[in-house]
Amino acid sequence: MSNIYGYVRVSSADQNEDRQLVAMSELNIPAERIFTDKQSGKSFDRPAYQKLIKRLKPGDLLYIMSIDRLGRDYNEIQDQWRLLTKERGMDIAVIDMPLLDTRLNKDLMGTFIADLVLQILSFAAHTERDHIKKRQAEGIAAAKAKGVRFGRPVKEPPGNFAELVKVWERGKLTVDEVLERTSLKEATFYRRLREYRLASRK
Repeated sequence: MSNIYGYVRVSSADQNEDRQLVAMSELNIPAERIFTDKQSGKSFDRPAYQKLIKRLKPGDLLYIMSIDRLGRDYNEIQDQWRLLTKERGMDIAVIDMPLLDTRLNKDLMGTFIADLVLQILSFAAHTERDHIKKRQAEGIAAAKAKGVRFGRPVKEPPGNFAELVKVWERGKLTVDEVLERTSLKEATFYRRLREYRLASRK
């Protein structure tokens, strides 16, 4: 007996998948057969998707909202589509693009049109991913130019750092005691020590 499944994907935890879930519920897909990932579409190594494809059998039907919800890498989209429809013998229906419904027009012309649409939409999804990466890189570069720092905040040494260094250099304090008093990690302490010594030479 064939089953109907739904696959939902958003790129990050703070994005909303409600629109996709509503569409799936309107198709009367049982909640236990809707698989959701909150992960980038650049690869298909996603927990829910991997669980889904293990469940799929010949004759099953998979709904996705749009081709970019399946993925955003051109070659991998093509490979997954062939894996599911040709090797697994199941059907896929793209809700936002009725032409991409493998249950319809299984003759040569219908297959040709569906394959052509798939290639165009896969290319568009891949191109959009490249544009997103470019915009992110430009945004980071602009932020850095304005002095915005990324990553962990820089741990500054305490005001009495120079005095503690002098005491440590005289052997009156161990490294562990200096680290405890400065609340610095060892690597950070030695980095600040080098900076302090360079500044002292000027």
